Parts: sequence; structure tokens; C-alpha cells
Amino acid sequence: MDNEFITFTIGKQKKIALIAHDGKKQELIEWCEKNQDVLKNHFLCGTGTTARMVTDRTGLPVKGYNSGPLGGDQQIGAKIVEGNIDFVIFFSDPLEAQPHDPDVKALLRIAQVYDIPIANNKATADFMINSSLMNQEYEHQVINFRQKVIDRANNQGKSIQ
Repeated sequence: MDNEFITFTIGKQKKIALIAHDGKKQELIEWCEKNQDVLKNHFLCGTGTTARMVTDRTGLPVKGYNSGPLGGDQQIGAKIVEGNIDFVIFFSDPLEAQPHDPDVKALLRIAQVYDIPIANNKATADFMINSSLMNQEYEHQVINFRQKVIDRANNQGKSIQ
């Protein structure tokens, strides 16, 4: 089927979400300070406290959503689905239990479903931000979910008859 996939384009100016668990906020802020020259060329957003802290420390404009435990991770996930976020930097803390862990897992899943680059630690973020792809458009194939739903509905209708 030729419409099984659709092509999404990540533009030269990336829409980057910045997220960090409490134990990793300082590390993310320092990373943003170090990479300020690259980040200033992109649209930045993030979950509540993280967005405010990055802006306060770096002067970079970061659109803030709710904090993670209050739905911010879900807001970021919704923006991915809408095509309004195409790159995620999420410094997660693997050594600390998170009360909103299901929300975090949902965000990671939706980023994976939509083939969104996501860094969960500093090393991965360094590789991503220093990639030649940061300065150019990037096309990637994503499953055509709308067509999948239509096909599933058509197949269900046939099996009922």
C-alpha cells in the first residue's frame, strides 16, 4: 500500500522541548548554557519549572507548559502529535522514583511513535545537537495512522458481515 507512511519534515529551525526531573534540572541548565549559541536559533519550550529555570539562567526564551506532575509531559506529548514539537531533550533521573512515571512513559512512547529524536541524557543530547542534521531539514517516514484506522474499520466491517 503506497499510503502506509507519510513524510514529516523537521525544519531547519527545530521546535525543541526541554524537560528535566528535579535531580537533573541543574545538569540541563548547564547544558543549555554551554549550547546557548545553537539553542538560540530554535524554538524552545518545556515543562513549567524547567522552562522558567532555563530562561532565568540563560536568557533563552522558553515557552512554559505545566510542570510534569501537573500534566506538562502530556502537554508536550500532545504538541508532538500536533506536529508542534520535533525534538526532545529530557534529562531523566533513573535513580529517583517519579510520581508521574506513567506520564513520562506516555511521552517517551509518543515520541517513539512519531519518530521524534529524543535525548534522555547529556551524552545523547551532545551527539544530537552537534549533528549536521541540526542545521538542515530532515524528512522522516511516519506510519499513516489515519489510513490505518480507515483500514481497520473497513476490515472490521467485513468480518462482521
